[in-house]
Amino acid sequence: MNLKKQAFLRDIGKELAEENVAIFAGAGMSAGAGFVNWAELLRPIADELGLDVDRESDLVALAQFHCNDNANNRSQLNQRLIEEFSREALETENHKILCRLPIRTYWTTNYDKIIESALDRSGKIADVKYTKEHLSTTKPRRDAVVYKMHGDVDHPNQAVLTKDDYEKYHVKMDQYLANLKGDLISKTFIFIGFSFTDPNLDYILSRVRVAYDGNQRRHYCFIRGVVQNQGEDLADFEYRKRKQDYFIKDLERFNVKTILVNDFSEITDLLRRLEENYKSKTIFISGAAHEYGKMEEREALGFVYSLSRTLVSKGMRVVSGFGLGVGSSVISGVLEQTYMNSKAKIENQLVLRPFPQSTEGNLTLATMWTKYREDMIDHAGIALFVFGNKLNEGKAVLSNGMREEYEIAKNKGLFLIPVGATGYMAEQLWQEQNDRLQKDTEISIGLKELFAKLGDSDSTTEDLIDTVIKIIDLKGGE
Repeated sequence: MNLKKQAFLRDIGKELAEENVAIFAGAGMSAGAGFVNWAELLRPIADELGLDVDRESDLVALAQFHCNDNANNRSQLNQRLIEEFSREALETENHKILCRLPIRTYWTTNYDKIIESALDRSGKIADVKYTKEHLSTTKPRRDAVVYKMHGDVDHPNQAVLTKDDYEKYHVKMDQYLANLKGDLISKTFIFIGFSFTDPNLDYILSRVRVAYDGNQRRHYCFIRGVVQNQGEDLADFEYRKRKQDYFIKDLERFNVKTILVNDFSEITDLLRRLEENYKSKTIFISGAAHEYGKMEEREALGFVYSLSRTLVSKGMRVVSGFGLGVGSSVISGVLEQTYMNSKAKIENQLVLRPFPQSTEGNLTLATMWTKYREDMIDHAGIALFVFGNKLNEGKAVLSNGMREEYEIAKNKGLFLIPVGATGYMAEQLWQEQNDRLQKDTEISIGLKELFAKLGDSDSTTEDLIDTVIKIIDLKGGE
C-alpha cells in the first residue's frame, strides 16, 4: 500500500472517530449504480443541435446552447433528467460502506436519490436539502444531512443545468454556498466520482484557500490514472498524462490530496479497509456462564472484569448483551475504567444490549434474538468469546446462543477471538478457529503462537488477558 493510501486511512480514521468526515459525491459515484454521466445525459441534446458531445469539453455551455435555440424553453432538458434519474437503483458497495460509517454530512451535484435511498436502507434518517428553504428546517432524529447542490430529479425545473443557472447560483443559493464553505473549513472531505470542473465548488474552494492560506483543512479525492487507449498515439497519451499531473498538482493549492487508482475497485477496497479499521476499535464480548469450569467463580468474574477494563484502557469500545454470569462483570470493568477519566463518556465506551425475555408481537423470541444479535455485532470489528454454557433441565450445557453469535460474527467478517481456556462453547470455538488459523499461510507465526496460548487452561487469568491484548495489537498492525 502506497504512502498516500496509508495517510488516507490514518487521517480519515482519526476524523471518523470525531465524526468530522464529509462526502462529496460526483456523477462517477452514481455511475456505478447504472446512472448516466453528464455526457450521456446531453447526447440527444447535442445531436439535436448538430454537435458531437464527445468533442465538447464545456457541457454546461452545451445545455445553454439548447436553451438558447429553444427560446429559453428547457422542457427537453427536464425530460432527460426525469428519464435518466427517476428510476429505482440499487446502491453500490461504496454507498453501503459509507452509510455504515459515522458520516453525517453528504454533498452531491447528482440529481438522483441513490444517497438518501442508501441511507434509508441502512436504517438511517436522511435530511435531504435541495432548496434554500430546506436549510431553515431540520428533520427530527436525523442521522445525516444530504445537500443536493444542483437540485433533485423530482423538481427538474429547478435543477442547475445551464450557464444561466450557474451564473445565478451564488446569488440565489448564497446560503447553500455558505454552508458548504463552513463544512470545507471544519470537516475533512472525501471527494468520490467528482471531476472538480464545477464552477460553484471552484468558487468556494478558492475563497477558503484565500481566507485560510497555509491553514486549510486537508481533504482527499480519488482520481483514476490515465491509461493509453487502444490505438492511441503515444504522444497523445503522454500529453493527457502530463495534463493530469498538472491538475493533481493544482489541487494541492486547496490541500486536496489525490489518490490515483488504476481501477475503481481500488476505491471500494480502500473504503472497506477504512471500515475495518474503524470497527476494529469496537469489540463484541460474547459470554454466558452458569458455571465456570476450572475457575472459581470469584476468579472467573475477576477475569472478565479485568479484561473489560483493560480493553477500555487501550481505547476500545465494548459491546455486550449482558450475558448470564458474565454481563455484570463486563459492565463493572468498563464503568470503572471510564470513570477514571472525568471527561470520558460512558456511551463512547459501552454499548449495552440486554436481551428481551418475552415478546407479545408477531416475531418469535428466537427470531427477535437473532436480529438483536446481528444488530449488536454490526457495531464491532472484533468478537471475543468466553465460557459459554447455560442451565438446561438441571445441568450445564453448551450455549447455542454463543454458537449463533460466532457464526454471525464470522459471516460479517469480524476478527474472532475465542478464549478456549475458559472452557465450554468458547473452547469448542477456539479449537475450530485455531485449526483454521494454524493452516493459513498468510497468518504470521507470532499471531499463530499467541492464538495457541488462548487454549491453555493452565494459563493464569493475567496471562490470558495479556495474550488477548497482544493478539489485538498484532492484528491491528498487520
